[in-house]
Amino acid sequence: MGDINVTPLVDVMLVLLIIFMVTAPLLQAGVDVDLPPAQAALIEADEGKLILSIDLERKVYLGETPLAQLAPTGAEGGVDPALATIEAQLRANQRLMREKELYLQADRNIPYGIVVKVLASLRNIGVTNLGLVTDPLATN
Repeated sequence: MGDINVTPLVDVMLVLLIIFMVTAPLLQAGVDVDLPPAQAALIEADEGKLILSIDLERKVYLGETPLAQLAPTGAEGGVDPALATIEAQLRANQRLMREKELYLQADRNIPYGIVVKVLASLRNIGVTNLGLVTDPLATN
């Protein structure tokens, strides 16, 4: 009698599935950071962990959300007002304050002094579990 033709529905569902499969990897692009290499055993990071990134222009991001831009090394007598801004924004993050856990990824060309200042700020706000993200070298 009056059967419903489900062929168009199946066609639409397959097209949507293909679209999601193609676009899903593009959504995980994140912040472009040239990580330093490390010769160490690969440790799998838990998905969904908070990541603080510092790119080559010294811009600091929490996930993909920009927080502030750090001053060049040695500027203003070693005190960077952007650090206070970053600390305030990180303190406002309830998840970070609850978990006290964060991964830090900094571009390999960022001066060491800038990374140390950010590490000190993280310590000031109470982050107790910190992971440093590196680019694993291929083993032969």
